[in-house]
Amino acid sequence: MIQVQKIDTFSGHRDSVYALQPAFTPERFFSAGGDGLVVQWDLTRPDWGEVVAQVPASIYSLSYHDLTGHLWIGQNYEGIQIINPQNKQIVSSINLTNAAIFDIQFFEEKAFLALSDGILLVLDQVHLAVRKHIKASTQSARCIAINAYSREIAVGYSDHSIRIFDTDDFSLKHTLQAHTNSVFTVCYSPDGHFLLSGSRDAHLKIWEVKNHYALHQDIVAHLFAINHIVYSPDQQWIATCSMDKSIKIWEADTFKLKKVIDRARHAGHGTSVNKLLWTPYEQQLVSGSDDKRISVWSIKSS
Repeated sequence: MIQVQKIDTFSGHRDSVYALQPAFTPERFFSAGGDGLVVQWDLTRPDWGEVVAQVPASIYSLSYHDLTGHLWIGQNYEGIQIINPQNKQIVSSINLTNAAIFDIQFFEEKAFLALSDGILLVLDQVHLAVRKHIKASTQSARCIAINAYSREIAVGYSDHSIRIFDTDDFSLKHTLQAHTNSVFTVCYSPDGHFLLSGSRDAHLKIWEVKNHYALHQDIVAHLFAINHIVYSPDQQWIATCSMDKSIKIWEADTFKLKKVIDRARHAGHGTSVNKLLWTPYEQQLVSGSDDKRISVWSIKSS
C-alpha cells in the first residue's frame, strides 16, 4: 500500500516548468522553464527560492555536474551556459547550435546533448570541445539515457524510434521502432537490465537490454503523452508523469501500477506534468508542470 501526501507547492516561475535537477545537498534542487529563469529551492524551506541565472529564452534542459558543482543550462537557440550556482557566476558560455537543447547527460569525460535538429552532440566536458555530431534522424532528438554497465547510450527521437549508441566509439548498435509517436523520455533501470521508454502515444514500454532490446512489456500507461520517467532512490518504485495532468507510481520489479496522483485525489497539477525529480531527501518526489508550479510529494509504503 502506497500513501501519498502533498507536502508543498513552490511557485515563482512565470511560465511552464520544463527542467528539474538535484543540487549540492539532498534537500536542494534547481528548476527552469519557459521564463528563462533558473531557480534554486530548498525542500526544508518552502517559502524560499533563489534565482541563480536568467537567460533570454526558454530552458528545456538542465544538468548538474557533481564533480565541479556547476550547472549546465541548455538555452533555446543559444547553446550552453555553465554557471556556478553558489556565486551565480557564469563559468563558460558556448554558442553551439541554433537548435533547441532538449536533454543534457554526462558520462565520464563526455557530455551528450539531444538537439531539436536531430543531432546527438558529444562534448568534451573539460575543454568544451565538440567531439562528435551524430546525425541519425531528420527529426528531433528528445531524450537521453546512459547505461554504465553496457556502456550504451539510448536516445529517443521524434521519428518514433530509439537508437542505441556505443558510449566509446559512438557507433549505432540498435534501432528500435519503439512507438507510434515521439519518444519523450528514456530511462535505464538502476541495474542496467531494462530500458524504459515513454512517448506521445501514452505507452510505457520496457525493453530487455541483454536480449538485444527485445520488448519485455507494453503498458498503456496514461491518457496522453508520457513526459518523464524516474526511479525512486531506493529503487523500489518508478514514477511517470504525463500531459494528462497525472503522476503514476509503479512497482519497479513487476511494473504494476500502485498509485495515481492527480488533481481530484491529491490536489495535483491542473495541466501537463512535464518533469519529475525523486530526491534522496526523505525520498520526496518533486514535479514541475505547465501550471508554473512545482509540487512536492511524500511517497511512502506501509
